Amino acid sequence: MHIKMILPALTEAEQPYWRPIKYALFPPLGLATLAAYVSSDDSVEIVDQHVEVLDTDDEPDLVVIQVYITNAYRAYRIADLYRAKGICVVLGGLHVTSLPEEAMPHADAIFIGPGEHTFPTFLADFRKGCIQKVYQSPIRTLDKVPPIRRDLIKRAKYLVPNSIVVTRGCPHHCDFCYKDAFYSGGKSFYTQRVDDALSEIDRLPGRHLYFLDDHLLGDTKFASALFSGMRGMKRVFQGAATVDSILRGTLIEQAAEAGLRSIFVGFETLSASNLLQSNKKQNLQKDYNKAIARLHDLGIMINGSFVFGLDDDDEQVFDRTVNWAVERGITTSTFHILTPYPGTRLYADMKASGRLLTQNWDLYDTRHVVYQTKKISAEALEVGYHRAYRDFYSWSNIFRSSMHHDAIKHILKHFFYTAGWKKFEGVWNFLIKTDQLSYMLPVLEAVLSNIQPKQRLPEAKVEKMIPLPVNDHPLRA
Repeated sequence: MHIKMILPALTEAEQPYWRPIKYALFPPLGLATLAAYVSSDDSVEIVDQHVEVLDTDDEPDLVVIQVYITNAYRAYRIADLYRAKGICVVLGGLHVTSLPEEAMPHADAIFIGPGEHTFPTFLADFRKGCIQKVYQSPIRTLDKVPPIRRDLIKRAKYLVPNSIVVTRGCPHHCDFCYKDAFYSGGKSFYTQRVDDALSEIDRLPGRHLYFLDDHLLGDTKFASALFSGMRGMKRVFQGAATVDSILRGTLIEQAAEAGLRSIFVGFETLSASNLLQSNKKQNLQKDYNKAIARLHDLGIMINGSFVFGLDDDDEQVFDRTVNWAVERGITTSTFHILTPYPGTRLYADMKASGRLLTQNWDLYDTRHVVYQTKKISAEALEVGYHRAYRDFYSWSNIFRSSMHHDAIKHILKHFFYTAGWKKFEGVWNFLIKTDQLSYMLPVLEAVLSNIQPKQRLPEAKVEKMIPLPVNDHPLRA
């Protein structure tokens, strides 16, 4: 039997603001995870349309398609094409879980929720010729999950082929989070066994890792054991965490000792009212400045995430946010326009109140306004969003932000990392087109090299030295 697994290109990967390097960062790890359940007697291939051409003239025995909201229409067209040939097609992913009724007409079977336990059940049914229409995840555990089929990943096509996920879901439930609905009906956050995670890390060549977990520090016991096991491996890695987990205990220090060099942090908004509206309670009454200082003291660069268009936002939110991030030495920033994804509480609330303007999923890319705004017009919101990116990544602000570090090495790391990410698009495009992207990995590892951590001051002194002005950031009680 031959199985073809497809990740269709996201719509935004073909728009004027498309950055090829952004979509050549990580391989489709979810499909490679499912491929591990395929029998050794069968052949399987993974096609990522972001980095290669999809050939639909073939006739595999089974087609598996991963569906996100902005590739949904393309995924349905591909599914319909193969089904017209009499080929069995199954659909899964975030969008299918959010809107199963929409996906069902395009598939012989759909998967709702995680697939680690439903996909092997489906394969057994497929071999017997009696598949079900819907497979819903009844068990939430990562015990005895087979090693990911990394042999199917075309490593040379990705800047970060060593991506890894050691947890599932998130312990928090923000109203706008797309992934929250994916884990409904069972555990919303669970981890691998530490030994299994360390074994997976051991399989990866080179030094660099990128943890794609939504919240790497979400389970303190697991994360502490993981970082303890990683000490001595001489790895450098990147990941994501929340403000409160960075401030709590010494877990972030353990991560830094294990090799954490860059972290994605969901600041989202500088307004306490917006945090309450979004149910992002983990950020309330947390001192962003203290979290930033703690990371910088450890030599960890920060990728800050911010959302524009929450109900408390006005037309000054863009300049305010950019200036705040620059003045605090945030290395990179990811900006989003608030997007009410199906399956989220935000979507349900906006639909109930008649605030949704469109259900064209191609526009649900965090670059377009798809709902009725309050204090700011839709046009001003989109214009401000693009201006925020342009201003934050201007040469002058890259320089200013870099200079907000004490160590010369951190200043240089910040400058070259930020400039390299945004200011050399032609170079990235050339490397991608000539299949030379993998040659940049040693450069990334060098930029992420260690900075000698500063001696941290007692909490009381840190609090005194980096106060949070009430008129600048009203998040501390």
